[in-house]
Amino acid sequence: MRISGTVRKMVMVMLATGLIMAVAGFVFSLFQPIIHPFNFMLGVLLTTGLNIVKAIWLERVVERAVTIESQDAAANLIRVQYFLRFLLTGAVLVAAALIPVVDLWGAVAGIFTFHAAKYYLMLTVKTL
Repeated sequence: MRISGTVRKMVMVMLATGLIMAVAGFVFSLFQPIIHPFNFMLGVLLTTGLNIVKAIWLERVVERAVTIESQDAAANLIRVQYFLRFLLTGAVLVAAALIPVVDLWGAVAGIFTFHAAKYYLMLTVKTL
């Protein structure tokens, strides 16, 4: 499986952001015993992994959509894939809420790793 340099940068930023969030959750748990550090880290790890899968999936979908000749078919492909990624995110969050070992707040925090990677790319990638 070959991924582009842009997605590779996104993955690295997501991993770094996830690590920062996991460490912050651990430090916060020292002062607030409500949060269990292992459960929080597991939630962050779960959704960070999900975001990495979604970034690679998004790249594949865009590559496939570019090769489709019909604009309507390409737009429909993008819409369906977006909806599927949205449903997958919802399913992971519901699973995090139902599984006692995974902290829901950690899972919610991990969702934002994708956004951090998008903003990093927006600030660092040079446009034509």
